[in-house]
Amino acid sequence: MFDTSSQQADTSSERPIRPALLRGFRRTCPNCGSGPLLRSYLKLRHNCVICGEDLSPARADDGPAYLTILIVGHLMAPFMHVIFVAFRPEPIVLATIFCIACVGLSLYLLPRIKGAIVGFQWAKRMHGF
Repeated sequence: MFDTSSQQADTSSERPIRPALLRGFRRTCPNCGSGPLLRSYLKLRHNCVICGEDLSPARADDGPAYLTILIVGHLMAPFMHVIFVAFRPEPIVLATIFCIACVGLSLYLLPRIKGAIVGFQWAKRMHGF
């Protein structure tokens, strides 16, 4: 009844994952790599302004936040230990420096990880891509 041959031909073509992840990490469209992926800090665009790719099916949800916490925690904990053992700073100084570093790194990574997750979803044709 329905003509699914065009849909099958479209979904059977492989999309490379690595370029899509890298384009997403750069916060650009996973399809063309030129158009901006986000319209504000974490809001996705509905369509790419360059190639017109529909980005509305993307569902990153809480994934970027969990991955950001995981990465920042695994990076900062060893540095905190090394700095404390090597230099023995006052605890308040250590806490202040590492709190600022954790917040800064989290704010830097969060939109980039969200872009990478959207790129992965686009490459794997998840959620209607």
